[in-house]
Amino acid sequence: MASKENEKYSANSLVRGLEIIKLFNEEQPSLSLSEIAKHLGVSRTVPYRLLFTLENMGYLSQDKNTKRYNLTPKVLELGFSYLNSLKFPEIVQPYMEALRDEIGASCHLSILDGTEVVYVGSAPIRGVSAVNVNIGLRLPAHAIANGKLLLAYQPKETVMQMFHVSSLTPYTDKTLTMPSEFQKQLDSIKKHGYALTNGEFHPGINSVAAPIFDRTGKVIAALNVVATESTYHEDFIDKVALPKLLEVSNLLSDYMGYTGARLTSKNFISEDI
Repeated sequence: MASKENEKYSANSLVRGLEIIKLFNEEQPSLSLSEIAKHLGVSRTVPYRLLFTLENMGYLSQDKNTKRYNLTPKVLELGFSYLNSLKFPEIVQPYMEALRDEIGASCHLSILDGTEVVYVGSAPIRGVSAVNVNIGLRLPAHAIANGKLLLAYQPKETVMQMFHVSSLTPYTDKTLTMPSEFQKQLDSIKKHGYALTNGEFHPGINSVAAPIFDRTGKVIAALNVVATESTYHEDFIDKVALPKLLEVSNLLSDYMGYTGARLTSKNFISEDI
């Protein structure tokens, strides 16, 4: 009786939509319409409208060439349940605070969502020189170090699709706006394993970012340090912040099960990357 009562209030479309989201995992990061229908045990017409809705809401993306679907980071907006279950920000927080205290600059944790960076953790400093952010803040990925870092580890085709529609908006005279130059910079970032920016989003604000890898070698987040030109000495970012930041990002990658090559600042190059 209770079961029938519960079924009366069950929203089948919502149930199906959540079932579709749960189909995606490490073993099957992308799925076709026919594969999804097969998993659900229904005809292709049943999930078609649900997939359209989920894509339209931004929770799924479809590759225009293969027609396969992938989850997007927007699923984290469902209450940050994914991050909370992993306790990832909680794991990273003491490392960020220790780094902040050692170098005296704000540290942030972020993920990529389309052409934007979403901040999911922060260890701010206090005072007039502070460059702090609120959790959940979104900033344009192409104009900030952590955004470029996260884009550098995306497939080139994905990045090209992102900025085919969304142009590289200039925020200062230092913001790269030519797609060819931007892609060249992303290649350099991936080669060196970190990203530097110098006043590209806001004049006088410099930043350096490093990746955090999971056990599969995938970049799951970016850790970055921010400094103002007026308060920190000229070599602060590359001589102080970068080496310490890479130490912390390596430790966090180890914690997440990563066994690949460790990042180092020995091959530091002076020009912005």
